[in-house]
Amino acid sequence: MKKSLFALLLTASVSAFAANYEVKMLNNGAEGGMVFEPGFVKAAVGDTVTFKPTHKGHWVQSKAVPEGVEGFLSEEDKEFTLKLTKEGVYVYTCPPHRLMNMSGVIQAGKAVNKAQAQAAVEEMEKRAMQNKGRLKKYLEQVK
Repeated sequence: MKKSLFALLLTASVSAFAANYEVKMLNNGAEGGMVFEPGFVKAAVGDTVTFKPTHKGHWVQSKAVPEGVEGFLSEEDKEFTLKLTKEGVYVYTCPPHRLMNMSGVIQAGKAVNKAQAQAAVEEMEKRAMQNKGRLKKYLEQVK
């Protein structure tokens, strides 16, 4: 009984310290047109990232996630919160604006799947018609 109570209290205290990061989906931002701001987030396992559709016509879809994490797809013009349940690199895009390289990167803990994320970023950069290099720049911040 003591062990399960301790686990419950530990889980509750960890959740109390979890951070929430806000990522805006913008038509125009500091880094140009069709951008997530910020485009790179360094977080911890247990934190959340809330995607805010500041402008209409945006949503978010995963392109690379750590092993054991289910891919995600939000609804158009709806706020979406992602709980970072596993450490690794999460690469995502706005489907209607992926050719404009409206994409971003989240690192939660260690970059255990960096090779998979790198492959996804290289493929996405090849297909980008605008803002080339922006996603690669975000991935370069992963340590």
